Parts: sequence; structure tokens; C-alpha cells
Amino acid sequence: MSPERLQKVLASAGIASRRDCEELISAGRIAVNGKVVRVPGTRVDPESDQITIDGRPLGQIQPRTYIMLHKPAGVVSTTDDPQGRPTVVDMIETPARLFPVGRLDYDSEGLLLLTDDGELTQRLTHPSNQIEKEYRALLDAAPTPEAIRDWRTGVELEGVMTAPAWVDMLERNDEGVWVRVVLREGRKRQIREVAKLLGYEVLRLIRVREGPLTLGALTTGAWRALTEEEVEQLWEHADQQARELAQAERPKREHRPREERPRVERPQRDAQAPQAERPRSEGFQPREDRPREDRGPREGGFRPREDRGPREGGIQPREGQGNFRPREDRGPREGGFRPREDQGGFRPREDRGPREGGFRPRE
Repeated sequence: MSPERLQKVLASAGIASRRDCEELISAGRIAVNGKVVRVPGTRVDPESDQITIDGRPLGQIQPRTYIMLHKPAGVVSTTDDPQGRPTVVDMIETPARLFPVGRLDYDSEGLLLLTDDGELTQRLTHPSNQIEKEYRALLDAAPTPEAIRDWRTGVELEGVMTAPAWVDMLERNDEGVWVRVVLREGRKRQIREVAKLLGYEVLRLIRVREGPLTLGALTTGAWRALTEEEVEQLWEHADQQARELAQAERPKREHRPREERPRVERPQRDAQAPQAERPRSEGFQPREDRPREDRGPREGGFRPREDRGPREGGIQPREGQGNFRPREDRGPREGGFRPREDQGGFRPREDRGPREGGFRPRE
């Protein structure tokens, strides 16, 4: 076997998604031939290199197989059928021992995944992860707005309410009416049974999407191997759904009005106690315990303000600067500035007529 990236080898062994395996590597939990590897992308040979996780051997690595099948009607979604009907496994020509990821009804069609990766299968099929599945259903009649609303919000099926689903009409033809149905749960024959409760019959049912993967142009009865990118998308989607569910189920902090919250008693500081006896942080030095009025002026350059004269140097009081004069003693500024009355052409507003040019006063 040719060398492969370490995170891909770990993901193929069912340890976790490739991204999570990169985090395991960066955390120093993976060792190759006794040396800790912290760089994702390191090339290893699963047949010759000894790989350990937290000191435990990874064991023999077997390449995993991932298949997408366009299941036709009249085929069962199992590895074996006691009644002798054709199975989805019979349609795949591969030496790997595959099993279907979930199931499609005997008379349903569309996308079905098959693999020998048990960890990924568990992630995709466990009800708690709520992996989305999208279908096209051909009904014998157009559903009413009330029926679509009930389908979306949920109906009671075998004593249990169905989870909310997305349902909308797509098109009408000579065969019937096509609707789109998106589910996050996979109860047995759910779409057919819910449609029946609402008064409609499903004539044809096709699954066109599971998680991030779509059926695309794959023809009925055909199959193909998934790409590495598609496998990684499945892992990431399953992990993301699990994280979102865990976040939604996390208990929210109880809100209580301020007056109902328990009061935390804090130690009171004695304002009359000498400063040296009060609690202080490490390194704090108290001032001398004398009232301010008993303290003299600081030694050095500091003097009380009332005892200070004008500052020495370039800063002088305004009265001592240049040609300073109080405002009330000042006349008009000399130079370019003149009061508006002395500027050429100035007339009081009440004596002015309309301006010449383009401006005209409003009527």
C-alpha cells in the first residue's frame, strides 16, 4: 500500500472524521513508530508503520468502501432476504462486505448508501443525529393548504406525533402531483402512512438526497464509489449535527429577577480603622497614617498652589504676553478683518432686495 496522509488512515479506521483526526494529531495523541506526530498530513504506510492512539495500537488498517446506489423499486434494502427477493448488496460488484446505511422501502427508489464503515453508519443512522433526507413523492391528487400545514407541523402516527417536516408542491402532470418532502426522522413507511392519514396515496417515492450528498444524474440501478471529498462531507455533516443537537439540549441558565437572587455577603471594611490595618493586595504600601491637614508640603519641587508664583520659563500669564488687552478694551482688529458694517457692499437685511442672478426668493 502506498503512503497516505495520517488523518486519512485514522478516518478510514473509523476513529473519527478527518478533521477530528487532525485535532488528535495536533494534540500529540498520535504516535508513529514510537514517535509523537503533531503535523497533519504526515505520510505513513499503514502496512509497515506502527500507529498508536494514546499509547494503544491502532491495529491493522483495512481500506473502507463507500458506495452510492440508485436503488430501483422491487429490491429490498438488506444483505439477505428469506423470501429470495433481490437485495441491494446483490447489485454491487465488489469484494468488500457491504451493508446498507439505513433502508428504503421495497417499492421505493433513489439514493442509498452502502459501506463497510460501521462507525460512519452509526453516525448517519442514529435517530439522535437527525440527518436530513429529501424525497420526491408522486401523489394521486394535489394536497390542500390545510393538509400541507398538518404534514409540516406533524400528525399522530401509531400514537406518536411525527417530527416537523418540510413539504411543498413541485409540479402537476398526467400521473399526479409531485411534492417535495424533507425529513429528519426515518420511521417505517412514514411518508406513505402520513399521506394516507391526510387522504392521499403515494404512487411513487424517490429519495434524492441524504445529508450533503445528492443523487444527481445516477440512473436507476447504477452505482458508483464515493470520492474522498464526499466521504469527508458525510463525516463533517454527521459531526455537525451531533454538535448542534448537544448545544440545543444543553440546559439553559435559569433567569431569576434580581430581587430573587441570593444575596452574597461581602466582608465590610471598617472606615475608621487605620489604613495600615485594612486589607490590601500584595505589594501595596500604606501611606503614613496622619490626617492630610497635619502633613506638610512634600519635599522636593512640590509647593502648595497658593504659595506658587508664575511659572518660570516660556509660559507667562496672559496679561504679561505681547499686546494682550482685555476684550472690553479692544476695538476692531487691525489688518484684514473688519466688522461686517465696515465691509464693502454691506447693507442690513431689511434694506436688501432680492439677490441678483439665479437666486430668487420663494413666492
